[in-house]
Amino acid sequence: MDWLDRMNGAINYIEENLTGEINLEEVAKIACCSVYHFQRMFSFITEVPLSDYIRRRRLTLAAFELQNSEIKIIDLAMKYSYDSPVSFTRAFQNIHGVTPTIAREKGVQLKAYPRLSFHISIKGDMEMNYRIEEAEASKVFGKSVKVSYHETEQYEEIRKFVAESIENGTVQSILDVMNYGPFEELTNETIIGDKSDRPLGGLFTFYGFEKDGFRFMVAGDYPGQGVPSGFEVLEIPKATWAVFSMHGKANDHEELDTITNIWKRLPEWFQTSGYEHMSKLPEIEKRFLTKKGYLAEVWVPVEKR
Repeated sequence: MDWLDRMNGAINYIEENLTGEINLEEVAKIACCSVYHFQRMFSFITEVPLSDYIRRRRLTLAAFELQNSEIKIIDLAMKYSYDSPVSFTRAFQNIHGVTPTIAREKGVQLKAYPRLSFHISIKGDMEMNYRIEEAEASKVFGKSVKVSYHETEQYEEIRKFVAESIENGTVQSILDVMNYGPFEELTNETIIGDKSDRPLGGLFTFYGFEKDGFRFMVAGDYPGQGVPSGFEVLEIPKATWAVFSMHGKANDHEELDTITNIWKRLPEWFQTSGYEHMSKLPEIEKRFLTKKGYLAEVWVPVEKR
């Protein structure tokens, strides 16, 4: 079964369980990746968070039932996994623009979000820069936070943690151990000098994928000694990595676009590469400061099919 079949299999599972509990671990298992990786791929490809897709599909089916049956609103709310008629009514109105009661009337305009299916169209004029690395076991050090799988909360938690890591000196401590100088100097695009091609602020590492969330770490390469007190050490096992790189201009928005573009196009690569994602290993993002701006790298653990 190739990547496309697995992703569509995951959608089949979601559709079959819209009126029950949707176990994200089971979704990810069908897609042969981590929950975090599946959510990220889904939102980048469809430009809709997975939680929004599920909510829209449930409320689409609920609208059909309202107009074609005598089901009570309280029963409909429970059927589509809402805690109460009030929360169901609020969500329904946000999507359809009318309350469930009004939606029963003939001639009322409602919204329908169709079932999604994955089809990959690969354009030959857009290359992807990658290399395969057979890396020995290694270590990184840093500080981490437990992050929710809920997409909206997840990105806010990560953004807040990174900002705090800069403000409270965590990032500077990592740079000090790695002998890279002041953070402010490294992030000023007019001051590059001999710091070309050095990591900027270490690494972002995603690991520890569990049922209720995963860990996100602001980290640096483990020096073997001299790690400040209070920092964690994470072991990265020996593995094969697909390393994707893209250049961006030296400002935060351009860098974010660069990282996003890498993740967004990964399905194209998996579809034709003969590799598949290893869901239990960490995923790593690296930033390098160069004379042209940023060089961003995404390290994805893989194995041959």
